[in-house]
Amino acid sequence: MEAARSYWYAARTRYGQELKIRDRLVREGVDYFIPTVTSSGPRKEKAAISNLVFLRASKAEALDMANRGGVRMKYIIDCTTRTLLVVPDKQMEDFRRVFEQAEEITSEPLALGDRVVVTQGPLKGVEGYVIEFQGKCYVVVSLLESVFAKAKVPRTWLAKIQTDKNGK
Repeated sequence: MEAARSYWYAARTRYGQELKIRDRLVREGVDYFIPTVTSSGPRKEKAAISNLVFLRASKAEALDMANRGGVRMKYIIDCTTRTLLVVPDKQMEDFRRVFEQAEEITSEPLALGDRVVVTQGPLKGVEGYVIEFQGKCYVVVSLLESVFAKAKVPRTWLAKIQTDKNGK
């Protein structure tokens, strides 16, 4: 019997529960991504994006995990398909890579420009949008059209992605 295919799913949780969910996912051997930041103070590590976790599992495993006891998660539902929202692998990979280099994480929309791909350096292959801020060039990637990360990239490392007249 063939194993069920894994996908990235986004889930919401109660405020401050992200690291407890991470610990649970680690114990269960589930691939996850919870963006965190380190700061001074009693809670040195905290979630960079409140109430949001990502995990990679089959749909059945994801649903089972949310229904078991422990820390609660509610999956984000895709309004079109009315089922669990699947984050495409490429989008998740790009977001994770930019987050590692990110100077800023925000849920506020940014002034987006041309769609670009990074052609060299540690972010080679990442697709996003280019913006300029205070004379510096950044590549911006979004996740679920509501969370944005930007990383400084030399303009010469960016190539414009050609789109057709329908914007694709």
